[in-house]
Order: sequence, then C-alpha cells, then structure tokens
Amino acid sequence: MPRPLYEEHASSYARTRRPDPRIAAVVEGALGDAKTVVNVGAGTGSYEPQGRAVTAVEPSAEMISQRPAGAAPAVQASAEALPFADDEFDAAMAVLTLHHWADLDTGLAELRRVASRRLVLVTFDPEPLLRLWLVQDYFPAIVGLHAERISSRVLAVTLPATSVESIPVPRDCTDLFFAALWARPELLLDPDVVRPMWVWQNLAEEDLVAGRARLATDLESGAWEQRHGDLRGRAELDVGLRLVVSDLDA
Repeated sequence: MPRPLYEEHASSYARTRRPDPRIAAVVEGALGDAKTVVNVGAGTGSYEPQGRAVTAVEPSAEMISQRPAGAAPAVQASAEALPFADDEFDAAMAVLTLHHWADLDTGLAELRRVASRRLVLVTFDPEPLLRLWLVQDYFPAIVGLHAERISSRVLAVTLPATSVESIPVPRDCTDLFFAALWARPELLLDPDVVRPMWVWQNLAEEDLVAGRARLATDLESGAWEQRHGDLRGRAELDVGLRLVVSDLDA
C-alpha cells in the first residue's frame, strides 16, 4: 500500500508525540557539554535540548510549520545531504528517525561530517518489541517493518567509540509512539493517537482492521486483562528503545 506522507498527519503528530521528560533527560545527559547541536529528522521539535544552540533539520515543510513558538530554527533538508560545513557542530542528534532515512549509511556519514565531537542517536532494537503483545497478539505484520539495519548492534559496528544504553519506557509515557502503549491498549483504538504512527502508516489496511477488531473484542471480554493486565502495575518496560552514543574525538 502507498505510504502516507507525514504532511498529512503533522498536527496530530504534534499533539500525540509530546516528548517524555524522562526520555528527554537521557538525551540531554548524553549530549554532555556540547554547546552547538544539530537535530536531524527533528519533526516538530521533540527532545531538542534547552540552553544550547540547536539547529533543526527536517525534510517536511508541514512538520516545520508545526514547530512551536520559540523552537530552534529549522532547515528543510534531508539527513543524507546536510547543508552545513564540516565540524560545524559539537554534536549531532537523531531521535527515532533512522527508520525514515532513505540511505542510512550516507546519513550517518553526514552526521559524522558535521559533528566534531559526538553523535547521540535514539533507535529501536526489534527483539523486545516483537515479543510484546502488540505484535504477538494483534499486529504480527509489524515483524516485517523493523529492520536490523537500525539496531544498536549495527550502529555500534558502524560508528566509532560507541556505547549503548537501554531506555526503559514509562507506563505513562507522554510520547505516544507505538511501543509506548505497552500498558495502555485502549489508546490503540483512538484514531488520533495511531494516525501519525509510522508503523500504522506502513501496515496494510486489512492488518490494521483485523488487529483492532481483535483488540476491541478482547478488551470488552476481559481477555486482554487476563493475559496482560499485570503490565498495568509496572512502572516501566524495556520495549527496545536504545540510546547510542558515538564519541568522535575519542
């Protein structure tokens, strides 16, 4: 099926993909003492640090238009062709965006070219997500969407002096990406929540309809609660979110 463009979902994205402060603190800490930062694949501005000179890069004009007042200045460009000089920034960051890039290797090379000291990436390792009830019970076609190429293992081999850290996702995460709903199944029935999700846009309509129908039935009957209700008592869960930091000057 043709992939919907983010331009169609930018306003909903800004409402439902609000940065979670606990995840933001991890990203902020990873940036260390970097004073100048380029945020590649910046979207509407989630996880951009305060108190630093940040330049955002985003290919979608509509996404840029949805950035809030006071957000960092944004340049319309792609990760694969950053319009900056070599070593122009102390650090480059890219948060939950690598799966959108047309050419990952070229994009990573561009990040390394424009950042003099550090890369801070947030990505997904597929295995924890693929073991979740969201995939196992309702949307198994997602298995084919999460590529190994953006995993922390691949990035650690590709990039120099790399460290990897798991980022547990809180039960009440304010950033409503797909795996963040691990204890809130009801939100998968809310069209405003799921519409801007990348996985939602890339699944066939029949898979979405069938999965939501099964979920609605199981929520009504109590079957979901019987199988997975213990998750509602957990504060956080490893759903595969990973922080990858590469020290370029090591």
